[in-house]
Amino acid sequence: MLDQKLQQKLLQKLSPQQIQMIKLLEVPAMQLEQRIKKELEENPALEEGPEEDEIPDEENDDVDEEQAEREQEEFALDDYLNDEDIPDYRLQINNTSKDDERRDEIPYASGASFHENLIQQFNMRVDTEREEILGEYIIGNIDDDGYLRREVENMVDDLAFLQNITTTAEELNAVLQIIQDLEPAGVGARDLRECLLLQIERKDQSHPSVALTKTVLTDFFEEFSRRHYEKIMSRLGKSEEEMKAVIDEVLKLNPKPGGSFNDPYTKSAQHIIPDFILEESDGGLELSLNNRNIPELKVSRGYSEMLESYSRDRKAGKQNKDAVMFVKQKLDAARWFIDAMRQRQNTLLLTMNAILEYQKEYFVEGDDTKLKPMILKDVAEMTGLDISTVSRVANSKYIQTHFGIYPLKFFFSEGMQTDAGDEVSTREIKRILQECLNNEDKRRPLTDEKLTEILQEKGYQIARRTVAKYREQLNIPVARMRKEIK
Repeated sequence: MLDQKLQQKLLQKLSPQQIQMIKLLEVPAMQLEQRIKKELEENPALEEGPEEDEIPDEENDDVDEEQAEREQEEFALDDYLNDEDIPDYRLQINNTSKDDERRDEIPYASGASFHENLIQQFNMRVDTEREEILGEYIIGNIDDDGYLRREVENMVDDLAFLQNITTTAEELNAVLQIIQDLEPAGVGARDLRECLLLQIERKDQSHPSVALTKTVLTDFFEEFSRRHYEKIMSRLGKSEEEMKAVIDEVLKLNPKPGGSFNDPYTKSAQHIIPDFILEESDGGLELSLNNRNIPELKVSRGYSEMLESYSRDRKAGKQNKDAVMFVKQKLDAARWFIDAMRQRQNTLLLTMNAILEYQKEYFVEGDDTKLKPMILKDVAEMTGLDISTVSRVANSKYIQTHFGIYPLKFFFSEGMQTDAGDEVSTREIKRILQECLNNEDKRRPLTDEKLTEILQEKGYQIARRTVAKYREQLNIPVARMRKEIK
């Protein structure tokens, strides 16, 4: 039985122009020049140069009506914003994630990828096409950290079904051994133990600490990973000095060999191009957009005159309807893009000025302790902008100040109240945590419970689970994993 219902649904719609502006908001200064260049290449009605007074276009009725219908096409907001990426520095209080304090990666020049580099090395080590095919398939299953997470037996099945290649686990393991001999050392390991062993095996085994490290990783990896050093020393009859030498050897190894290749700091890094420039001027601060490499844009006079000529000659306009539509579409797209660029500039400045106003004390001296708790909602309320718009402005944008270059994310943090009723940034609490952990006795590291007590004694009423969350955000392991022998 069909059950028909009449339902009203309120949907917010975005015009193509609005969507274009939103997309441009997401683009940082480093990519904006390329984005404009792409638009110039694709739209002949858009040109570089100072904007001129536009020639009014008077299209014939048929063209105008048809184009009006086109301009009424809209997109549902839900369709566009489903991929919304609100940064983890909050829509509301206590909505954090472990990535809160990480700055955006520094952009770097593109080159051979990690996997391409491995394939190049591998192909120089083998002689047959079959080995190349099998090797490239295995390398394709290595993750960005350098680990082979897929079982060899499963890859045997995949090759049979997907590529009609019959092989065996023995053959793939032989190929894998070649891959594990490539650079960086440790690549192609199935787990951390194998990764560390692959690296230690490349060292001089005649050295006592290297040989002992291999023994520990081979026979006592579980105990070593749990910091049960006394048990290992007792079983092997070794001293604290010898155990300390093993720890030092392991600390020299790389638990993520692929990460060193993918790390933007180790690549041929480009300088960050700031989106904003903040300068001291006559005792005050002056904010500007970094438009150094951004060209002025204008609508092509030639295309405007072409459309005007069709408008004057109605007969020619009807006979060349497709040409008229093409010209008008390109002119409209050019106007929309110029207007979107103008709106982008206004929105960026509006948002950044609000951040400057909110964090005025900090920007005068650059003192981190002066940063006030601030979330997206605070800036949205000051500017009248939507939270998602503020999010897009803050994401992947940088500001150059007289005390350094910072991502806009840096200025956002939650807040909490002290016993005295003062609101402080969670950044201050993390700073205190970091100081406590830096000064702790590594033989008896501070537990989360003890850290909670220390903070509460300082007037910060904070739960143990929150301390654990902040510790994780600082990329600091639990107490037993910080235990050391000195």
